Amino acid sequence: MAKEDKKKNDTEEGSEEGGGGKKKLIIIIAAAIIFLLIIGGAAYFFLLKPDPVEEEVIDPGLAVPVPEITQSNEIGPMVEITEFIVNIISEEDSHYVKASLTLELNKEEALEETNKRMPQIRDAILLLVGNKTYEELHDLQGKKQLKAEMLSKINSFLQNGKVKAIYFTDFVVQ
Repeated sequence: MAKEDKKKNDTEEGSEEGGGGKKKLIIIIAAAIIFLLIIGGAAYFFLLKPDPVEEEVIDPGLAVPVPEITQSNEIGPMVEITEFIVNIISEEDSHYVKASLTLELNKEEALEETNKRMPQIRDAILLLVGNKTYEELHDLQGKKQLKAEMLSKINSFLQNGKVKAIYFTDFVVQ
């Protein structure tokens, strides 16, 4: 009987080891599959994903509408604004603008009103120019933007006519 008990114990231990070995093998295979899935997902994420689209930084000054110079044969009345000198914003040194300009009006009635409102117009121009930086006024786009702002501001004063165009007859930034 002792032999039979020993055989039973050996058989039971063998079946437990065989079953335990199968469980270990299944766990190892499952862990390997999970590991491979994680590696594959990470490789896809880092290597195969498309590059993010970088948003282009747009200068807000480019969004300001700039009126085109009209090439009509009819030239309106002109008003000259004599030379003015304005300090402008600068981080390094002190800079200034020395400028003269001419306003082209759309009709004769606006000429008298423009002359009467010249102090208001000069004040508006001085404030607009003085609020600009050296970098803004140093390039063409900044000057066009300044013209558009001046045109809008001056036209807000006038009631009998409008300014068609502004022409810089002298413009120095130092």
